[in-house]
Amino acid sequence: MTHDPISGNEAGESSVPESVDPQREGLSRRALLFGGGGLAVGAIAGAALAGNVIDRAATSVDAIVPWRGAHQAGIVTTPQGFLTLIAFDLADGVDALRLERLLRIWTDGIDRLTQGRPGLTDTEPELAAHPARLTCTVGLGSGAFTQTGLESRRPVWLRPLPAFPNEELDEAWSGGDLVLQVCGEDPSVVAHAARFLAKDVRDFTTVRWTQNGFRNAAGQVPAGTFRNQFGQLDGSQNLQGEEAQYVFIDDPTAPAWLLGGSTMVVRRIRMNLDTWDELDRPGRENAVGRRLDDGAPLTGGTEASAADLDAKNALGFPVIDQAAHIRRSRTDDPTQRFLRRPYTYQGEPAGTISDTGQVWIAFQKDIEHQYIPVQRRQSELDLLNVWITPIGSAVFAVPRGVREGEFLAQDLFG
Repeated sequence: MTHDPISGNEAGESSVPESVDPQREGLSRRALLFGGGGLAVGAIAGAALAGNVIDRAATSVDAIVPWRGAHQAGIVTTPQGFLTLIAFDLADGVDALRLERLLRIWTDGIDRLTQGRPGLTDTEPELAAHPARLTCTVGLGSGAFTQTGLESRRPVWLRPLPAFPNEELDEAWSGGDLVLQVCGEDPSVVAHAARFLAKDVRDFTTVRWTQNGFRNAAGQVPAGTFRNQFGQLDGSQNLQGEEAQYVFIDDPTAPAWLLGGSTMVVRRIRMNLDTWDELDRPGRENAVGRRLDDGAPLTGGTEASAADLDAKNALGFPVIDQAAHIRRSRTDDPTQRFLRRPYTYQGEPAGTISDTGQVWIAFQKDIEHQYIPVQRRQSELDLLNVWITPIGSAVFAVPRGVREGEFLAQDLFG
């Protein structure tokens, strides 16, 4: 966004390229379920952290995002057009051994689907033939540790966020023992991958919630441009090539399965478009602190210009309101920056014009230092809080990337 309209600092897209990679063969289901810890289960390295913004208009339906490497794909990957996010609860009786089997199954399935090959038990294999920049990202919630006897290995920060004053959280959109983020440029591909991976582990899990989202489809707008449903540009001040510094856990005391991983915050944020519609354009720009047409701060310049928070108008009042989103989202501590990856959701309400908001996703290496202070400041005083309400919340630990011969979170199991 030109600013994330919905919590956190100013936010938006990451400028990380992907490349096409050859298809590879996977393993048999029997080997996948019962093989040893060094079992080879798939494909190629994770997305690179440097380079220019990908030209999504030029990507074909066959474009492949490598997913093996130091980090999971789908974090710093340039956001695709479509999202399905699924949270799962572990079924009764699932222990550490069964959780390990689940993650082996997902490793093989993701390995195949993201590289344009059907899963081993895929009943619609044709839907996997054109991956369209498909990525699948896996995270673990606190319940994945408490239920399976791994509580001593749960990171201390892996717990629900503290309560914030502007929330109306609904359990139907909160929590989860596991999360699966599926993104791609083709909604059919995303839907197929999400369904296949979900049903492949139905003996181990139940679905807690599913959230679908969209941005602009590839080729519809220039790379880096996205307008949320308030009409605001979304992405002016997001991380641009600095992800390694802010997103991935690099503390040498971190457990091996998390070193190179990340923390993931999911917030479902309702946007009241019906009352936003009643606000005139100057009122909208004042609430945000930026011009709607080009995203420039009200103090002038371009979208990329720094806002002059000390500027006064002819009457001596601040040009940018004391409670404007751009001011409340700003931090003087550069180490508190984090990466946002928001998507619009659109419900189908009966009797109202719209049920719209954001599936708001943030990645950072230290949730307590980076995310929570900024969220607390915005929740206490931000003009946009008149029109936005967080209704869902969840926190997950995202394991490091999967290298050749490994499965997801392999080091967690010793």
